[in-house]
Amino acid sequence: MSDKHIVSGFDRDLAAIETSVAQIGAMARDALRDAITACLERDRDLAAQVKTGDHALDRLEADTRLATIKLIALRAPSAVDLRFVLAVLEICAHLERCGDYAKNIAKRSTELGPHAQLAGTDRALLRMSQSVGQMLGDALAAFLDRDVDKARAVIASDLETDHSYNSLFRGLLTYMMEDPRNITAGMHLHFVAKHLERIGDRATGIAEQVIYLVTGELPDDDRPKADLTTPPAPSAG
Repeated sequence: MSDKHIVSGFDRDLAAIETSVAQIGAMARDALRDAITACLERDRDLAAQVKTGDHALDRLEADTRLATIKLIALRAPSAVDLRFVLAVLEICAHLERCGDYAKNIAKRSTELGPHAQLAGTDRALLRMSQSVGQMLGDALAAFLDRDVDKARAVIASDLETDHSYNSLFRGLLTYMMEDPRNITAGMHLHFVAKHLERIGDRATGIAEQVIYLVTGELPDDDRPKADLTTPPAPSAG
């Protein structure tokens, strides 16, 4: 007996949703690439394009979320199909936040315009942006291919992103301590680094949803973290 759904419309709905997720992911990756370029090159026009693009990403994410919710209501999916739609809702939320982070990075182009560049930080930020962009791309590929091994590799690579962030943070702190005139630029660049680190976290969240989709189980919440600047959440009790 074929594994295909009896209701062929259901298959089309699932395929359309998956295509939309891929489109949102591509938009988020493009936004990240353009945002870091706008920031490092102080390109206000490109920053404005990132902002406009974020509106389009938000609209597509909202439409995809609505289509997914309607699918739950009308088709009552079960088993792996239910896991698919639940994972899509989470993945869409992660991608929408990635778009927001990219927009916020692009905004820094205006604030950084009058300030001198801090030696070495631009290269470090560019490398970090490329690393998290690769994480995001790999997480999306893992979703489309249902590739648990690739998803686990994304999760493992988040530790390196945290190390990159910590290194950048220490370097910026040194610049600001050595010369108070560097404080404004240093703070803005720190926010850029923090947004990049958060995009890495979101890519990791997508990878975790892939594992849930394929296996029915979420990875342990206590994954290794190396961000030394964020205080731990208070324990309950």
